Amino acid sequence: MLKIGLTGGIGCGKTTVSKLFEQLNIPIIDADTIAHQLVEIGKPALSEIVLAFGSDIMNIDGSLNRKKLSQLIFSDSLQKQKLEAILHPKIYQAIQTAVEALDSAYCIISIPLLFETNMIALVDRILVIDCPVESQIERVQKRDGLPLAQIQAIIDSQVSRTYRRTHTQDLIDTSIANDKLAETVKRLHNSYLSLSASQDKTVCE
Repeated sequence: MLKIGLTGGIGCGKTTVSKLFEQLNIPIIDADTIAHQLVEIGKPALSEIVLAFGSDIMNIDGSLNRKKLSQLIFSDSLQKQKLEAILHPKIYQAIQTAVEALDSAYCIISIPLLFETNMIALVDRILVIDCPVESQIERVQKRDGLPLAQIQAIIDSQVSRTYRRTHTQDLIDTSIANDKLAETVKRLHNSYLSLSASQDKTVCE
């Protein structure tokens, strides 16, 4: 099965594109969803996070205070590395397990920090979702209500737009109209089906 790694900066439209592929009956494995599941109440990763960051990182009901944790890691690179050391190996393993359970010509593996977390080995091909930085900021402000300084800190913590655009096989610019976006996804869908068929043929030979 062909594995497409979908990635892009915050606010670039990764979820929108993923949904378009999903409408074409392509399975989506989302690293962010997996990360949320890993830190649910009662999960081992949550206990490790509490040990590493203290009980102040928890809500009264015993759940993780994601907002407080986010503010902490984006203001301190060492704290960020500490969290990544806990979560990334678990996310990596969960993605591998999810892929093995699929039966499809290809799948989309959405990993926002694909380059930053060195998870490129998980995928066969990279699809970068891109838009101007100004659009990123505007979208995130509207969606999350975060202050500009925090949004900029998140953008700065990720690889540059130029880096993503020069290290990918496929690129979608989400600043285009919605109907054009759907057409672009459909073209890529057909391309991935062909690549998957070629891959399967090679394996059989």
